[in-house]
Amino acid sequence: MPTIELADTPIPYLKKGDKVAITCPAKKLPIAMTDAVDLLTNWGLEVVLGDTVNASYHQFAGDDAFRAKDMQRFIDDDSIKAIFAARGGYGTIRMVDLVDFAKLATHPKWLVGFSDITLLHAHIINNYSLPCIHGQMPLNIPDATSYSLETLRKALFGEELKYLIEPNPVNRIGNSGGVLIGGNLSLLLAIINSVSDMDYSGKILFIEDVGEYLYAVDRMLRALKRAGKLKNLAGLIVGGFTDLKDNDIPFGQTLPQIVMDVVAGYDYPVCFDFPAGHVANNCSLVLGKPLNLMVKTEGVELNYL
Repeated sequence: MPTIELADTPIPYLKKGDKVAITCPAKKLPIAMTDAVDLLTNWGLEVVLGDTVNASYHQFAGDDAFRAKDMQRFIDDDSIKAIFAARGGYGTIRMVDLVDFAKLATHPKWLVGFSDITLLHAHIINNYSLPCIHGQMPLNIPDATSYSLETLRKALFGEELKYLIEPNPVNRIGNSGGVLIGGNLSLLLAIINSVSDMDYSGKILFIEDVGEYLYAVDRMLRALKRAGKLKNLAGLIVGGFTDLKDNDIPFGQTLPQIVMDVVAGYDYPVCFDFPAGHVANNCSLVLGKPLNLMVKTEGVELNYL
């Protein structure tokens, strides 16, 4: 069976007949998981729904202990080969320290999600050197592009995953290689100096966010810079920053201007408009896995090693 190997720890790719789970570590679900179950079943997978899928406690999918127990159940179950976070929202930071992830060291499995799930991705990468998949979640499947869902299937089943992105005049040209890390910018700030925080040195950083004010994006990036996170990157990939807001008194810079101002003193390649984040075409990225980033005047290439 083909595997990814990182820090001597392999995760088997999925194959038809494998059992996968859907759980809610954060916000409660507004709809049933019918579309997700249908899609995964069509991929030849057996789907197990966690108790959190139908749970409600204020805005959460059950209280913190309940959500942690649901996640623990699937981490400890060796028959489960991948865990899908049903949605993001808010709440993962409230339950992550109630979960014992140690079983992943000997029985690793895929964890799929994005947004609030950035915290789980970072925690697993930092503590177990295991790759995770930043991609569409079950809640988003009805609105997802078929292409983004196909990239998720390829990532899970171990098929070739590479991207060719249209050129952007604000990109910074260059070639680099390194392990890909990152995710939601707000969550990266939320875990600084915690057990879930990652070493950014030599890494290619991916960032995305939604609904933030321009000044807040500027502040978060400068906080990362002051913490030494941006200095020794191998590259930077900027994904979707959707529904950006401005104050009555305009901030005065666009998102690309903010980013390039913050990283002006560094020389690594920078790619804008990668199709990942809170967008319908949320293409899958395997975090924690080595990547080649080639930013050229004619376009951008992302290839996994």
